[in-house]
Amino acid sequence: MDNCITSTATREALMTEFQTVREHTEQICKPLATDDYQIQSISQTSPPKWHIAHVSWFFEAFLLPHFKPDYKPFHSQFDFLFNSYYYTHGDMHPRTRRGLLARPTVDEVYEYRAHVNQEVLALITDVPNDQWNELAFRVTLGLNHEQQHQELLLMDIKHNFSMNPLLPVYRDDLKIPQGETRQMNWLERTAGIHHIGHDGDDFAYDNETPRHEVLVRDHRLADRFVTNAEYLEFMQDDSYHNPALWLSDGWALIQREQWQHPLYWQQRNEHWFQFTLSGLRALNPHEPVCHISFYEADAYARWLGKRLPREDELELVLAQHPVKGNFQDKDLLHPAPATEPAQWYGELWAWTTSPYSAYPGFKTLAGAMGEYNGKFMSNQMVLKGGSCITSKNHMRASYRNFFYPDERWAFTGLRLAEDV
Repeated sequence: MDNCITSTATREALMTEFQTVREHTEQICKPLATDDYQIQSISQTSPPKWHIAHVSWFFEAFLLPHFKPDYKPFHSQFDFLFNSYYYTHGDMHPRTRRGLLARPTVDEVYEYRAHVNQEVLALITDVPNDQWNELAFRVTLGLNHEQQHQELLLMDIKHNFSMNPLLPVYRDDLKIPQGETRQMNWLERTAGIHHIGHDGDDFAYDNETPRHEVLVRDHRLADRFVTNAEYLEFMQDDSYHNPALWLSDGWALIQREQWQHPLYWQQRNEHWFQFTLSGLRALNPHEPVCHISFYEADAYARWLGKRLPREDELELVLAQHPVKGNFQDKDLLHPAPATEPAQWYGELWAWTTSPYSAYPGFKTLAGAMGEYNGKFMSNQMVLKGGSCITSKNHMRASYRNFFYPDERWAFTGLRLAEDV
């Protein structure tokens, strides 16, 4: 707990936040038919039913037994079915076989959620004052964990639906992004020693700490994302067949998978379309290019003679701006053209060239919760800034998202940088 920070929430405030976050998860699932809850299209995704059970399991595993030693689990096998990767906690059902769990039913999973809700709300009300700080920390961690799964739910629903030849629509009432992309401008930054990492008393994950010094060189950052039209020029220059542009692992990947364009793009009668959470749309040239791997982002930057930003370079800029942009609350659930003065937060998670690794002096949380972030600090890349499906109140400058460089089903995008 030492290097994860939580606010001194009152009982009433924490109860309100708990109910709000929990209800929002169910709102995300409301457009789904019962059959939609069961699908797992690839090993990286999980069925929606599994997600909504897992985020209840988190409270049942790490909160309820800790404060109620006589607590009896809702179901004796749910701990095995809905544990994700906490090996020090216990065994788990294989990730790749989550889509085979026809039982428990969707109704039973919602009964499980209701049970956990009732138990947690009672604890918030009744826990003794000398246990309050620890309870508030664990509830806050659980709510931030659930907000991450709200984003994963939308990512996974989109991928699940994209595999269906009928190209089903998740929501037909989503607003369509409007406007034309403005010219790309460059923010010039001078060299110096700066501090990055979480700074304050509000909640942060352990991987955002400790705050520490970094040396930044002279550089420039693009103030918006690369667009579909700009990425099309890269494709039309036969760049997916030019090995000089690609990192070795990336070149092997696109040869093996025969990638020729970003995920969810389709070409029909020489016209490009893109699958979205509101179904198939004509590709909007003004929107930021979305659902690309680190390798594709890196190859595009090389093609232009630029590079991707470093994690510290982006964080220092983010820290100078308020958290506002195209987040989940805008209800687009899709990146929008850059019509504002700058495009720093929201829209898409920006790939960086920074490997996901520990900050100097980093320590994981004690016990099984220490597996939350620390053990993934290998072979992944850091992404910054949030996306159009991220909850706005979940985002901060120090937030470190991370994915493997070959993954594309997240809402990832491309921002350019260059040395000066």
